[in-house]
Amino acid sequence: MAPTGWRLAAPVVLAVSGMMFALSARASDGEDLRGGRYTELTDLVRAEEQRASELTDRLESLQREVETLAAAEAQADGGSPNAVDWAEQLRPIAGLSAVTGPGIAVALNDAPLPAEGRAMPSGTTYDDFVVHQQDVEGVVNALWAGGAEAMTIMDQRVVSTSAVRCVGNVLILHGRVYSPPFTISAIGDVEGMSQTLDDSEAVTNYRSWADYIGLGYEVTTSDELTMPAYDGPLSVAEEGS
Repeated sequence: MAPTGWRLAAPVVLAVSGMMFALSARASDGEDLRGGRYTELTDLVRAEEQRASELTDRLESLQREVETLAAAEAQADGGSPNAVDWAEQLRPIAGLSAVTGPGIAVALNDAPLPAEGRAMPSGTTYDDFVVHQQDVEGVVNALWAGGAEAMTIMDQRVVSTSAVRCVGNVLILHGRVYSPPFTISAIGDVEGMSQTLDDSEAVTNYRSWADYIGLGYEVTTSDELTMPAYDGPLSVAEEGS
């Protein structure tokens, strides 16, 4: 493949290579994710939003460069037009184009706190009533294992560089902040994904807590889900820096 063709395809290869690890251990930094993570939320959110804005501006610049390279390569004598075709074929897999198909959606929600004056359930703390990062990751990993071909969290497309963070009772993804319920949707083998959700140790643990204190867990299936293309940065170093 000619150097220009490789530059065109490289972002797609990056996205495909890590798809099964979209929400990897690096997001947790080795911390106990079930424990409380109440930090200075305002400062963290502001930093995430600023970084997302800067990376989006850079992405737009790089996308224009890729379009210019693609056009030049397609017209060049003795070029590698197959590189352009190959990259285009991989775009849906990498999350870079919108897709539609049968799928499944899982909604996770915080549990209602005991009414004033009523005792907490035995062995619980207030932190147990909140959906945590590893709960979201458990669902995501189970869906990938069950044959998910595309995924969104809160309607944002998940790619290899996606990393979710839960701080207090909010979720931060791609520089945006969300409150529960948190919805994870996946297109693919509905039967297979349903089975891996049932088999997942992490999901089973969450559902045990859901039964005990009322955490929300709802699974719905659909004959047709539509997911948007990912439009954020693809660099692991930048997204995770």
